Amino acid sequence: MLNNRLQLYLDSADTSLWQNYLPSGIFYGITMNPKLLQMAGIEASLENIKSLAERAFELGAQELHFQVWGESPDAWLNMARQISAIDWRVKVKVPLTEKGVFCANELRAEGIGVTLTAAYASQQVLTAIALGAEYLAPYLGRMTDAGQKGLEEIIAMQKIIDATESSLQLLVASIRQIDDVVTLAQHGVSSFTLSPERVEDLLKNDLTQKAANDFENDAKWVSN
Repeated sequence: MLNNRLQLYLDSADTSLWQNYLPSGIFYGITMNPKLLQMAGIEASLENIKSLAERAFELGAQELHFQVWGESPDAWLNMARQISAIDWRVKVKVPLTEKGVFCANELRAEGIGVTLTAAYASQQVLTAIALGAEYLAPYLGRMTDAGQKGLEEIIAMQKIIDATESSLQLLVASIRQIDDVVTLAQHGVSSFTLSPERVEDLLKNDLTQKAANDFENDAKWVSN
């Protein structure tokens, strides 16, 4: 298996969340899109993306993935080039549509790192491998909402990657429960982007907290 380094990402444009968690060393980077900017009250502009990228890297992020927008292929390409020019650690997210495929092909020819997004079916991994994309982002929760067996589809994607010895890396998004991350990790999937709610699920455990509290109480008894 080629891609076996665990990489966790924060799926948020909330810089206060970044400040809380990036210095911990747990999270490899940030994933964002215009919707997350809107939720954080930030206008979707190149200037703001530059500012956010600078802040993310200051706090220890190794990568930042941001999605293109625009009404035409040329608009996507123009935006992608500007986003990529911010820093070599910025990856351009392009939806895996027909328009997105042609856009991604142009970007790869220019040496720009591409993350293909909105994958819903195992056969789409073939397109991502053929294009030489760095990442493919399947939307697990939305797959399940659509009546698909999301976990099975993503496991099938990983099997294709392993069988072809591709360097493509799955970056699983739309995660509704942390147990799904555990299941996918057992099958070799190693990159996940987590919403603030899932970050809390990852880091909090009642029994662990109780044990830590007991240690502190024991230490106080000894010191007395």
